[in-house]
Amino acid sequence: MAFEGLSEKLSVVFRKLRSRGKLTESDVKEAMREVKLALLEADVSYKVVKDFVKKVSERAVGEEVLTSLTPAQQVIKIVNEELISLMGDGNSRIKFASKPPTVIMMCGLQGSGKTTHSAKLAKLLKKEGHRPLLVACDIYRPAAIDQLEVVGKKADVKVFQMGTENPVVIAKKALSYAKDYGHDVMIIDTAGRLHIDETLMQELKDIKEVTNPDEIMLVVDAMTGQDAVNVASAFDEAVGITSILMSKLDSDTRGGAALSVLSVTGKPIKYVGMGEKLDEFEQFHPERMASRILGMGDVLTLIEKAENVMSQKEAEKLTKKFQENSFDMDDLLNQMQQIRRMGSMKSIISMLPGVGDKIKDADIDESQLGRIEAMITSMTKEERRKPSIINPSRKRRIAKGSGTRVEDVNRLLRQFEQMQKMVKQFTGGGTKAKMNLRKARKQLAGMNFDKIAGKGGGNLPL
Repeated sequence: MAFEGLSEKLSVVFRKLRSRGKLTESDVKEAMREVKLALLEADVSYKVVKDFVKKVSERAVGEEVLTSLTPAQQVIKIVNEELISLMGDGNSRIKFASKPPTVIMMCGLQGSGKTTHSAKLAKLLKKEGHRPLLVACDIYRPAAIDQLEVVGKKADVKVFQMGTENPVVIAKKALSYAKDYGHDVMIIDTAGRLHIDETLMQELKDIKEVTNPDEIMLVVDAMTGQDAVNVASAFDEAVGITSILMSKLDSDTRGGAALSVLSVTGKPIKYVGMGEKLDEFEQFHPERMASRILGMGDVLTLIEKAENVMSQKEAEKLTKKFQENSFDMDDLLNQMQQIRRMGSMKSIISMLPGVGDKIKDADIDESQLGRIEAMITSMTKEERRKPSIINPSRKRRIAKGSGTRVEDVNRLLRQFEQMQKMVKQFTGGGTKAKMNLRKARKQLAGMNFDKIAGKGGGNLPL
């Protein structure tokens, strides 16, 4: 995950500060030297690092901070505020045209993820109530049009294409089509090159001229590091970009580009790609990213992810099942599948405050969830509804059908029984339920998927 190395180094710096209690000016200066090195190692622009450290230092050595009861926390607060400022105060959103369609021109180098992220953006906008149209203007890259058709179909968004016709003509015809058929957003997937050249830029200028885009969004690959900032500067100079979409922010990258791009180009990051799936796409929130970097979690994004995979109606239905004590194996399977749609377990847990440091070295085997699913799907409908009927011969059949062991099936059944008892305690009402609340929480914290599947590992709440 991006920023992992930076987050680890900053947590070490702040741990040292907290251990000293009262701080001196020399303590702050020493900490700022370490922060500076951490940022440079994360591939943040030298000028950006220099300005950042200067601002933090000036605020951190003030009398109000050094004489406060918790000076270390005050310094962390200042670093957090300056990180937010570095990435952009407030959340930058697309400015929709007063007269539809809103035209968004996607541009970037080849391999940055332009085509896939055009579809990701279209899917997100559709979910927000818009009627987007994808336009295939990359006629040079082999299968680029086919790729847009495929991802467009997955996103359930119409794709406008005219084969290998001139991209400028395609863009112009697409604009008329969008107006005629009621598409309020038009996303143009333009051609990329392996490097910036005059021919590419001229084509982008010509498309810009005939479509008058409301947004020129540059897709940059976070894995290119500081080169991403150079690419952004070159595109901005040539065609005048308005915003940036950063792809592959889930990769093992140092993440310095995300911290440098606004300061260097003056253009905000509006969206980030967090994985290969079309749903792994988020609006960029500077304050949430700063919170992740400083190991303070990101509960708001976690809540949004949960809301995206479970509707209010489903939540009410689940609550009713808990209240009636009728939660069964099918419900458990459904909950697990929804959790998996939210992303990897490690990425989900890392969003919880104070957990980041504890799981960075944890070996969380995602395949264990698959084993549990396999065991449940190997059960009959009656067995899922009433696990108590599962006798030894049924256990052997389930283990054989799921490629697991009888011991694994036993663990799953025991954990499920414990969970049912805990649910009963929660929903029993009265003083007894309240008295059992703390005990139930401990039981919940003690459950973990790895143990159910027959492996040791860190606790993962069921």
